[in-house]
Amino acid sequence: MTQHVLEMRGITKSFPGVRALDGVDISVRAGEVHAVCGENGAGKSTLMKVLSGVHPHGSYGGEIRFEGELCAFRDIRASERHGIVIIHQELALVPQLSIAENIFLGNERAARGVISWSSTLVETERLLRRVGLDERPGTRIAELGVGKQQLVEIAKALAKRVKLLILDEPTAALNDEDSRKLLGLIGELRDQGISCILISHKLNEIRQVADTVTVLRDGRSIETLAVRGSVGGPATVSDEQLITRMVGRELDQFYPDRTPYTGERAGQVALTVRDWTVRHPVDTGRTVVDSVSFEVRHGEILGIAGLMGAGRTELAMSVFGRSWGRYVRGSVELHGREVSTRTVAEAVGHGIAYVTEDRKTYGLNLIDTISRNISLAALPRMARHGVVDAHGERRVAERYRGSMNIKAPTVFEQVGRLSGGNQQKVVLSQWINAEPQVLILDEPTRGIDVGAKAEIYTVIDQLAAQGKAVVVISSELSELLGVCDRIATMAFGRMTGVLDRAEATQEGLMRLMTRTDVGAVDATGRPVTEES
Repeated sequence: MTQHVLEMRGITKSFPGVRALDGVDISVRAGEVHAVCGENGAGKSTLMKVLSGVHPHGSYGGEIRFEGELCAFRDIRASERHGIVIIHQELALVPQLSIAENIFLGNERAARGVISWSSTLVETERLLRRVGLDERPGTRIAELGVGKQQLVEIAKALAKRVKLLILDEPTAALNDEDSRKLLGLIGELRDQGISCILISHKLNEIRQVADTVTVLRDGRSIETLAVRGSVGGPATVSDEQLITRMVGRELDQFYPDRTPYTGERAGQVALTVRDWTVRHPVDTGRTVVDSVSFEVRHGEILGIAGLMGAGRTELAMSVFGRSWGRYVRGSVELHGREVSTRTVAEAVGHGIAYVTEDRKTYGLNLIDTISRNISLAALPRMARHGVVDAHGERRVAERYRGSMNIKAPTVFEQVGRLSGGNQQKVVLSQWINAEPQVLILDEPTRGIDVGAKAEIYTVIDQLAAQGKAVVVISSELSELLGVCDRIATMAFGRMTGVLDRAEATQEGLMRLMTRTDVGAVDATGRPVTEES
């Protein structure tokens, strides 16, 4: 039987009013990739912070054994001395420093108190080759994309002679190509005898690279499953099995059955965008959104699919008050009448709402309350004589806390303390409260667990059933196929086609998303010709 390099037994951890971990057990074998999955708030990150010394010994219950030795880590340095290194979802790199300086920051190659730069650069080159990163050691971190920064973090861990590498949502901010490279590297590290713990919401990645998976739910370890029958063999555990254990119930209706809108505006076009063209805000010679046209009807959910760099977010943000890029030309029509959306206030005034893909930076005030965040997009309606009605604000927030199932003790809870799924529900509540006619949802389920995803899919369906026109931008094709009535595709800033839900497949969408030989299409997806 393969020896366990790590054993955590009966781990308990409490915060004021919350029991985050309740008797969690987990064992990791030498040279395996062990995934940890569960809903937001299940205790995954807290467990890893206990293991890595972020939560020091004495602040939790239970015991940790690493390589057979009982451990009492007082801080991160103590765990790193044993060969345990954690890479957090928010990367801990200094943008102004070079790759070499970041890799050996706090772990300098020095003799008699003087840094040996020749040794540092030689060792950096060796580590970069090991992680497959073709960059010069002197390149500043600020010049690298997020995917390459992740590889620098792994090189930094290897410089500390890592034995157990913990990766917390390592692909959350990566595109498909960078994700594939990173997952391939994790497999190579396993082959070199380095154990890995992978925290991920992406079940397909767990089945692709993990050997074993432990499921946490409500701070408890529910079950540990073998992902595949043999090393290198196909995955034998299904998404359905993992989802059922994560949420504690069957998710037969993961995507809800559509409730059709039958109101007086059924079938009427709500929003039409014509010939929309936008250039890069800095590199003004580069066209990022090129002659894009589309339309969405009342009660309809229109998906927009595209690879990284296709221009989806840039399209949405520029339509919403020209909040990205340099406008060149194009028009926005509501119910067949052209309207001005030159500012965000104008767009909101015309009943257009945009839920950003980056909720922490652009969508929420993390240091303010749920109540205040929900009221932000509709403050004029929430105020009397220029003063916000605090009681009315609270009543509205309480209503959304119930209808959206926002898990928080009160509406006065600080938003930054909520899980990702609950933060996303607050953002949605904020814009639904503004009573828009058109909602543009940019990656509405990014970084949240499957249970919260199912709840948000239900909210999207309810919005369409009320007659709202909904646009959903998503990198997950299965999500678009599950919730949308039609799916438009973009590639290199241009709209390349529109498919009805009945005829759309992942393969068909991918073909349209990678086409470079397609001219402009009109609002219904038909090619624009000189005659037309």
